[in-house]
Amino acid sequence: MSRTVSLVLGGVLVVLGLVWFGQGMGWIGGSGMSGVRLWAVIGPILAVVGAVLIVRGLRPVRIGRHRGTPSG
Repeated sequence: MSRTVSLVLGGVLVVLGLVWFGQGMGWIGGSGMSGVRLWAVIGPILAVVGAVLIVRGLRPVRIGRHRGTPSG
């Protein structure tokens, strides 16, 4: 997965996870998800997955030997 895709997808997942959490807690109304505790659990999990993708996208590219490359 390219770095740009990882960053964009991660950002979308974080925002979506926070919205779902807010809906599940009842802070954001107007949806069938509002006040349903399941979304208060799924939201943070999704946000964490998004944060992991963002961190992976921000990590510097390592240049050097790859695993499995014979030495010498």
